[in-house]
Amino acid sequence: MRYSLILFQTQSRRWITGVVSLARDLSGKRLELLKEVVPGISHVDQVRIANWQQPVGNRKQGKLVGIAVFALLFAVCSSVQAQQARRVPKVGILLPGSRSTYATRIEAFVSGLRDLGYTDGKTITTEWRFTEGKSERLAEFAADLIRLKMDVIVTSTTPVAQAVLRLSRTIPVVMAASADPLGTGLVASLAQPGGNITGLSMLGPESDGRALELFQETVSKLTRVAFLWDPKNEGMASRLKTLEAVGQMLRVQILSVEVSGSTELDKVFETIITNRSDGLFVPAGLASVYRKHIVEFTLKKRLPAIFDDTESAETGGLMSYGVYPPAMFYRAATYVDKILKGARPADLPVEQPTKFELVINLKTAKQIGLTIPPNVLARADRVIK
Repeated sequence: MRYSLILFQTQSRRWITGVVSLARDLSGKRLELLKEVVPGISHVDQVRIANWQQPVGNRKQGKLVGIAVFALLFAVCSSVQAQQARRVPKVGILLPGSRSTYATRIEAFVSGLRDLGYTDGKTITTEWRFTEGKSERLAEFAADLIRLKMDVIVTSTTPVAQAVLRLSRTIPVVMAASADPLGTGLVASLAQPGGNITGLSMLGPESDGRALELFQETVSKLTRVAFLWDPKNEGMASRLKTLEAVGQMLRVQILSVEVSGSTELDKVFETIITNRSDGLFVPAGLASVYRKHIVEFTLKKRLPAIFDDTESAETGGLMSYGVYPPAMFYRAATYVDKILKGARPADLPVEQPTKFELVINLKTAKQIGLTIPPNVLARADRVIK
């Protein structure tokens, strides 16, 4: 109705002149002009109907025509308003794990959108895709979301973001979590990402080194640590180098153990046992996909493990030092909101975490026969009993 009134007020003289003239002469030619006049403002200027005057001697007829014209204008403008209603934005989310392994992060992202005023299915539409740990499906799902013409695509982990960027350099991409977006070339800089991607990094400059130090303090006889990583994830290669450098200073040998898919897990576990590793270092990218299997293995073999996502310690891992991923997904909703309101990804700085939590699971420590040193417990942000 508001749109109708605006149309009526701004173009009333021209519209009434043209439409009333046409209404008084219902010839086929005039009806065709009526169809051109009414649909929208942009067409009104194309119609030139002037010099109309209401007959002096027939005021009653003129009044009836005026009422009819106003009713016609109101009905047609209402139709125009409905046709030009604001389009509901579409957001695609592509994740490397399953819906169940990402459950808390999904909930956090949806909550973030809701707190910003979005209602899924009404004011925003979300399309979810899960690779279930099958990296070969990344390109397929990325292409699917691009074909559906998403307004924004949200990703998690470096390979997922890369899969989308290979196919589109125009659709905005928001990284809900990425290990090293600068080192892997996803962004030109953290302050000014450039291109069509921005979002959140889950690591700080010294977070991996600090995690290894805490792991050594927790497990006193730690000398050989197996670092599980996906060779397809470029961000993991730089992390391996960092850990190897810190390991040399701490006199801890870092064993590189590659994990390319769920079918290789048994082989991976066998390698860990064969090499007599004292502990595992598991990055969040792998934990989000294989957390259940890895935690079960560590409990069965009574093997200490440190993760860099707090969810793993909450679900049975011995300890974690890192960020809380659901909080990152909640923040990712803010990036989506800004982009939908006109901001360019190139101008939105990549956020780095400012707080890392140390979480200790005492229940797991007891199961694997490990006593946590009091000085480590004293520094823990959370202790799960």
